Amino acid sequence: MSAEHADQRSRIRIAALSIVAGLCVLGLKYLSYVLSGSVALKSDAIESIVNVVAAVFALGAVIFAGKPADKEHPYGHGKIEHFSAAFEGGLISLAAVFILLEAAKGLIYGVELKDLGRGLAVNLLAGVINGLLGWFLLTQGRKKRSKALEADGHHILSDFWTTVGIASGLVAVKLTGLKWFDPVLAMIVGLLLARTGFKLVKESSQALLDMEDPEVLGKVLEAMNRTRTWDILAVHEMRTFRSGRYTHVDVHVVVPEFYPVRLAHDLCEDFGKKALEEGGIEGEVHTHVDPCGRLYCDRCPAESCGIRRAPQSTGAAFTLEEATAAGPT
Repeated sequence: MSAEHADQRSRIRIAALSIVAGLCVLGLKYLSYVLSGSVALKSDAIESIVNVVAAVFALGAVIFAGKPADKEHPYGHGKIEHFSAAFEGGLISLAAVFILLEAAKGLIYGVELKDLGRGLAVNLLAGVINGLLGWFLLTQGRKKRSKALEADGHHILSDFWTTVGIASGLVAVKLTGLKWFDPVLAMIVGLLLARTGFKLVKESSQALLDMEDPEVLGKVLEAMNRTRTWDILAVHEMRTFRSGRYTHVDVHVVVPEFYPVRLAHDLCEDFGKKALEEGGIEGEVHTHVDPCGRLYCDRCPAESCGIRRAPQSTGAAFTLEEATAAGPT
C-alpha cells in the first residue's frame, strides 16, 4: 500500500471516529438538558446536532477529496474540503440563530430549572470528550493536510470552551439563584457560535476564490532558498493555491541564458521537486524557464561566462517581494 493511500485511509477513519464520538456527545448533552431544564444546556445540545451533521459531511468530503485528478478535474478534487468547511460554517451560523431564539424565549417567559447539579455533571463529561476529540481532529487535520478535518476540529474545540463557559455560568446560577442568567448564557453561546460560523465561511470562501495564502507562499520560498543551486539565479511571478491538501505552485525561474534548453528544463523541474520535498509540501510546481538576459550578473558566480556585463557582487537569498513581482523586461 502506498503512503498516500495509507494517509487517505487514515483520514477516513478519523472522520468516521468524529461521527461516532459526536453522537455520544449529543446523547450526553441532550440528557443533561432533560435533567436540568436549562436553556443554556439546550443550546449546547443544539450545537452538538450541528457537530454530527458536519462530521458526516466532512467524511464525505474527505472520501471525495482523495480521488485522483482526472480529465474533468485536472487539479484533483481537494477543493471539496473547503466546501465542507464553508458548509459547516453555515450550519454553525444557523444553530446560532436557533439558540438566540431559544434564549429570547427564556428571557421573556422565564425558565424552570430542575436537577441542575446532575445536568451539569453529565454536560461536563460530554465537554471533556469534546475537548479530546477537537484536539485530536485539529492535530490530525494539520498533519494530514485535511481542511475538512481541521475545520471540524476548530468547531469542536470551540464547542468545548462553550461547555466550560456554560458550566461556570450555571454554577453561578445554582449559587445565586438568578435564573434569568441561564438564558443570558445561552445568548452569549449563540453570539460566539455566530462569530465562529462567520470566520469559517470567510476562510473557506477565500480558499475557493484561490486567494493567496502568505503562510504557504513563505513556506515554499524558504524551501526554495534551501534547495537552490548557483545557477538558479532568481524566481519571480510566483503564485500558489491550495486544493485540499495539495499545493500548486507556478513560478518563473531565471537561469543562465547560455544553457541549452534541455539542461535548463531539467534544472528547473528538479528544483521544483526538491523544494516541495524540502518543505514537506504535497503538491506540484509548474516552472517557466527565463533566460538571465544579462540582468543578473551581480548575483551570478559563473566563471566561464562570455557574456557577463558585471562581476558578481551579491549573493542574496530570494525575497518574497521579488519572488511575487513581475520579472524585469
